[in-house]
Amino acid sequence: AMPEDGTQNLKLVTCTAPVNIAVIKYWGKRDEDLVLPINSSLSVTLHQDQLKTTTTVASSRSLKEDRIWLNGKEENINLPRLQSCLREIRRLARKRRSSGDGGAESSGLAHKVHICSVNNFPTAAGLASSAAGYACLVYALARLYGLEAELSEVARLGSGSACRSVYGGFVQWLMGEREDGKDSVAEQVEAESHWPELRVLILVVSAERKLVGSTAGMQTSVETSPLLKFKKPLVVPAHPPVEGHCVVLDEFARRAANTFGKAIALGSSCLLTTHYNISVTNECSVKTTISLVNLNRNANNKVAYTFDAGPNAVIYTLQQHLEQFVELLKHFFPPETNGEQFVKGLPVRPASLSEELKASIGMDPTPKGISYIISTKVGPGPCMVEDPSLHLLGSDGLPKKVPDQEVSV
Repeated sequence: AMPEDGTQNLKLVTCTAPVNIAVIKYWGKRDEDLVLPINSSLSVTLHQDQLKTTTTVASSRSLKEDRIWLNGKEENINLPRLQSCLREIRRLARKRRSSGDGGAESSGLAHKVHICSVNNFPTAAGLASSAAGYACLVYALARLYGLEAELSEVARLGSGSACRSVYGGFVQWLMGEREDGKDSVAEQVEAESHWPELRVLILVVSAERKLVGSTAGMQTSVETSPLLKFKKPLVVPAHPPVEGHCVVLDEFARRAANTFGKAIALGSSCLLTTHYNISVTNECSVKTTISLVNLNRNANNKVAYTFDAGPNAVIYTLQQHLEQFVELLKHFFPPETNGEQFVKGLPVRPASLSEELKASIGMDPTPKGISYIISTKVGPGPCMVEDPSLHLLGSDGLPKKVPDQEVSV
């Protein structure tokens, strides 16, 4: 046989995966190693045109060791969570091959892999980058090995919320009961097409790193939150209770009740009780929250809001309320830049605000309170990138020089 060099026999697969934002939060683990939650959770998958992780995986006989690059920088491949995902996906691929089910795709199982991943949004600013990252990694590896498995359980080993990013639309993660975690999986409740007029706004108050990582924060919660003392989850009735950190109004609430009405377990109202103790918010988040309550109450806007594990408020609203609400945000949080760059992502047409309406809010503007808004909607799950020119790794298995990806405007 001809000697193999990496350039000729490098197998490359590139995939993208979405961010998800929980409306019923996962906040605490009953098993750290297997990442088993103490409650079920429910999330909305955001559209990848605005927020996504792109990951290329490469394998070849000539690669000497497993390596990973995140956002242009080589990282430690030996992180326990990363190793758990790699081990499990290789184990599943081997099992499939030994059952006589695997074709040529699984023949490179003994080869080392190079992984290169980039986000088109600020990492560690509380925009669930680990959820998109691990979902993307697991999905890409499964494609590399020709594995058609249920991937949410593998993604969960990397980051709990990653199991929900394996699906598009509206997704629930069942806490499960088994000690081995085999039933702690995610499933799609409704497709992204289910609620076409739903719009999502992320108010980015700061792209700085979170002060406390989510895992440390969850530990604090489990140890300190009085609401987490109740390990037996409640079941959400047909009309979910409005949680302390999420304000939902009128018609929006009724529609949300129908969408999220599938009975799922809830033990998550604790977010508020530990939120401020663990400093994931900042002064601006608190101001934003108060402002949102005021804007809602006085402007009769139908919006719901929650915080992901960071200082950025995430707004759910309907298309018909979007333009006026964004105009109110521009007025009460005057941007540093001009109005066009203030809103990134899906375009939002300007709207007019009456002086009456502005006066009725009863608030002073907070300049620079929000650095920008990402405008998006519900989107699909992970997908393959077919165009080979978009691989993040070159034919030598090393990262190409990739220009900084920005949220598409």
